[in-house]
Amino acid sequence: MTTVTSPLAGRAIGLAAVPDPVFSGAMVGPGTAIDPAREASTAVAPVDGVVVSLHPHAFVVVDAAGHGVLTHLGIDTVQLNGEGFELLVNKGDTVQRGQEMVRWDPAAVEAAGKSPVCPVVALEATADALSDVVEDGDVKVDDALFSWQ
Repeated sequence: MTTVTSPLAGRAIGLAAVPDPVFSGAMVGPGTAIDPAREASTAVAPVDGVVVSLHPHAFVVVDAAGHGVLTHLGIDTVQLNGEGFELLVNKGDTVQRGQEMVRWDPAAVEAAGKSPVCPVVALEATADALSDVVEDGDVKVDDALFSWQ
């Protein structure tokens, strides 16, 4: 079983509250979402694994069980062309849970007219593969968000 932990501090709001139909409809996969604290911060790895996809606004870490976890920093933030995001790892790196991945500022994202809400998604999972999904309340970095069978 994989425990997926929060890459950010903020408030868990659940995927249904994400202002993007692809995420809110769980088309990418099941999971939850974090409304981050409005301060410059660093998103961290939600699992131990290998970085298989890395963009300024999003990254995927695949763990030893083959579970890919997508962390998407804000909604439509691809349109910012990396501005305000600093990559701290490289694609192909092996990372540990809690390791710093991307430095960014949710307040700056919001000021640019984008939602800073961050989906954390279990890629290619079925909804019933997840348990203990946190969909409300405050979360700190490394707090458990969900378990993946």
